[in-house]
Amino acid sequence: MGAYVSPTYPYRSPEDLRSSPPQRRPLIVVGAGPVGLAAAIDARQHGLDVLLFDDDKTVSVGSRAVCYAKRALEVLDRLGVGEAPCAKGVSWNVGRTFVEEEEVYQFNLVPEPGHKRPGMINLQQYYLEEMMIARALELGADVRWQHKVISVQPQDGFTRLTVETPDGSFDIEADWLIVADGARSPIRRQLGLDIEGRIFMDRFLIADVIMKADFPAERWFWFDPPFHPGQSVLLHKQSDNVWRIDFQLGWDADPEEEKKPEKIIPRVKAMLGDAREFELEWASIYTFQCRRMKDFRHGRILFVGDAAHQVSPFGARGANSGFQDTDDLLWKLALVMKGQAPERLLDTYSADRTYAADENLMNSTRSTDFITPKSRTSRTFRNAVLDLARHHPFARKLVNSGRLSVPSFLVGSALNTPDTDAFAGDMVPGAPMDDAPVQAGGQDGWLLDQLGNRFQCLLFVDPATGVSDAQRTALAELSNGPIPVSPLLVCPAPLAAGDLPVLVDTQGLVARRYDARPGTTYLARPDQHVAARWRALDAAAVRAAVARATCNA
Repeated sequence: MGAYVSPTYPYRSPEDLRSSPPQRRPLIVVGAGPVGLAAAIDARQHGLDVLLFDDDKTVSVGSRAVCYAKRALEVLDRLGVGEAPCAKGVSWNVGRTFVEEEEVYQFNLVPEPGHKRPGMINLQQYYLEEMMIARALELGADVRWQHKVISVQPQDGFTRLTVETPDGSFDIEADWLIVADGARSPIRRQLGLDIEGRIFMDRFLIADVIMKADFPAERWFWFDPPFHPGQSVLLHKQSDNVWRIDFQLGWDADPEEEKKPEKIIPRVKAMLGDAREFELEWASIYTFQCRRMKDFRHGRILFVGDAAHQVSPFGARGANSGFQDTDDLLWKLALVMKGQAPERLLDTYSADRTYAADENLMNSTRSTDFITPKSRTSRTFRNAVLDLARHHPFARKLVNSGRLSVPSFLVGSALNTPDTDAFAGDMVPGAPMDDAPVQAGGQDGWLLDQLGNRFQCLLFVDPATGVSDAQRTALAELSNGPIPVSPLLVCPAPLAAGDLPVLVDTQGLVARRYDARPGTTYLARPDQHVAARWRALDAAAVRAAVARATCNA
């Protein structure tokens, strides 16, 4: 079915990895899905040697994760792999929800202009994996296919792995191990680590079909449509004229029977009409799960993505939250591995990302309860909301067909320096930084493309007065600190500032979104989150905020 041909990646004999006693590697990642690949790419960008094991020799079978949110695209941009998926994928911002055939709710993910990336792109996971594998190899990651980790044994200060290959098994040791081996995580199970939460008693069918259709690139969701009465249906467009259709089936549906083409095709025909030609590309059955590990760090073993937490697919919170896991983890791990921060910095990875996971689980659980109510009260509420939404605007925002992935504001993180000055707006300490159009070196660009992978000090300056000697001295001192802080000036007009990089705030959106005026200073983390902000540059305050953000205080 379908036209996509999966690539086959070459197997290499592990002879160079065999030794007695076992070799010790600084960082090993298990799992070459999108999240594991993001970890490997980020590690290389931080100058870390990384060995990546995967038990397969190709990319994912079927489209699987297809919706990548704006924040995930910004992370991919930082990893140097954002352009290709955005060029190949289908961009969209608008979603519509219907009851039977009547539209009752509409949303726009990016209602305000001045952002590089759209609210979402839809792209088959196998394409994204190909792109990320190419980037990982380009950066020098050591990727080993058909290397299955069959045993993990935590030791004092390292982890011993037993790896099975077509040429036999061998042992190898890792100073640090990142586990990205998916929702069924064999490593998590082998270590006896619990994953807690809820499994919802319902089944859904994914049917990816190839067809030519003039439907707009939007997210369409139906409650009780005439072509699938009493249930829900979701429609998304992907690249190559592939359309994702999700049919709610009910808990009593037989998964093996429902995956058969003779069962799927009549459902699709009822939806599209008998006259429209289509080809079934891929199908899968899934249930909603909203669960997470209690802790994502276990000594020198760190869990990311679906291995650490699982959410229902409505809302696109799986891969998107996994990218945010690695985005939070790798800069911290790099500092620890380079001896620039204590190991307790990694405890903040678990604290911050379990907080984000709980936020995702809460939203996902609410969506699931609305889509598939299991109690009389839930069903009565759902039906009342849908009935009211037909005629009353106030009820439309209560319609929950899957609250879509948004970045987590880590406002409670121990790494934040609390405000001492008054600010308006959303760019609070812990916030993911907003994008805006800028000019850099006379070229049009975007703010977020100038941020990331290091600590940076954004100083807003007045073009009439420029940078004072005191400010210049403070910025030089910060850039030469134990953990360097790179300077970045933001100005509403071109400014001659010598060797200091200048961004021109061409539309005034940077100043507006960051509530900035001349002298305003922001400390940006390597993952493009706000660490601290002030109304005036003070080198001692910035140094203290860097120390706090790296657990060196």
